[in-house]
Amino acid sequence: MEDILVKPLVTEKMSAQNEAGYFGFIVKKSANKIQIRQAVEKMYGVKVVDVNTAVIPGKKKSRYTKTKVVVGHTGAFKKAIVKLAEGDIIDFYSGI
Repeated sequence: MEDILVKPLVTEKMSAQNEAGYFGFIVKKSANKIQIRQAVEKMYGVKVVDVNTAVIPGKKKSRYTKTKVVVGHTGAFKKAIVKLAEGDIIDFYSGI
């Protein structure tokens, strides 16, 4: 169950939404909303009210070097935005 959550999304935009009770996670592509809800509730001991998911496609990246242009792409990933019950909070920075 814990292997569903890959890592938390710690961005400036998600940090602003944390105050409203929304927290973001990068999850496995095969995970559904019920599995994500159960994994978050088990790992952090909170009550999840709502789960929204989105698959983010990979992007094309190019880098100019001395000899040629190197072209590649980033990998696609799935992210989940969970809304917690009123009063619940997840502290990602407690282990630092």
